[in-house]
Amino acid sequence: MALRALILAAGLGTRLRPLTSVRAKAAVPVNGRSLVCRVMSWLVSEGVTDLVINLHHRPASIAAVVGDGRDRGARVRYSWENPVLGSAGGPRHALPLLTDAAGGRPGGESFVLVNGDTLTELSVPGLMEAHDRRGARVTMALIPNPRPDVYGGVRVEDGWITGFTRAGSERSYHFIGVQAARPDAFADLEDGVPSESVNWLYPRLIKESPKSIAAFVVDAPFSDIGTPADYLQTSLDLAAREGNHLVSSRGTAFHPSAVLTRTAVWDDVAIGENALLEDCIVCDGVRIAPGSRYRRCALVPFGGQALAPDERRDGDLLIRQF
Repeated sequence: MALRALILAAGLGTRLRPLTSVRAKAAVPVNGRSLVCRVMSWLVSEGVTDLVINLHHRPASIAAVVGDGRDRGARVRYSWENPVLGSAGGPRHALPLLTDAAGGRPGGESFVLVNGDTLTELSVPGLMEAHDRRGARVTMALIPNPRPDVYGGVRVEDGWITGFTRAGSERSYHFIGVQAARPDAFADLEDGVPSESVNWLYPRLIKESPKSIAAFVVDAPFSDIGTPADYLQTSLDLAAREGNHLVSSRGTAFHPSAVLTRTAVWDDVAIGENALLEDCIVCDGVRIAPGSRYRRCALVPFGGQALAPDERRDGDLLIRQF
């Protein structure tokens, strides 16, 4: 059975609002390429070409850029969720697709789990070798926690994960969104019932056996796409390395007098005369009026949606300052 991967892309992306009112988080373009396509390219480069993607929130935005995966050298199938099933319920629901070549056996081949907003580069064969050698039910890829004041952490002793901590609590490791897992880690869960891994299932597995969840500590790059500010900074960093592809050419129209500085522009955008945008994210379908001035804003079309406390309406736009 070829190694398979489940890309977790069903989440609501609440912290990334209002960008995720337009696209699913995994479909947002980062320097011109969607997150999910970047994840797929990395997996294919590591020899993982049999992929499952779980879907719930704005699924068409992901399916539109991925399709069946053939143009990216992969086979892609989809695991549909309604309601969204969470970081443990999602893998449980997808098990038939991840184990079908093994006859659906819960103890079949291990697979890779990747968060759909993960941007990293680590050795998947190295992860799987460590996972199999240690006989773990789950192996989590970790780096030393770069910001324990911001990120929750993972406690590790002798190569095994002993628990999880809240941000600011202690020195710890940071999970970078890639795991190896045996099907039996999730098989006992009831299908279709939402459940979480770090917040519920994994502590339960650790309680059952201290050698359930292994740590795979790596020196690997990791980019955070948690908030609009994180998204823009990661996009700018990649533009500096890859060349600038921040502005989409699909359906965009700019007045020659408009000035854009460190700004990401998605599809079907129109920007009027003498508009000034600095450190902004301009999402699909936005129309910027002539003479407008925006700085450090995420802008999406206002379609009557409820406003979060840190969002405001400006004519036909919904705006979040960051």
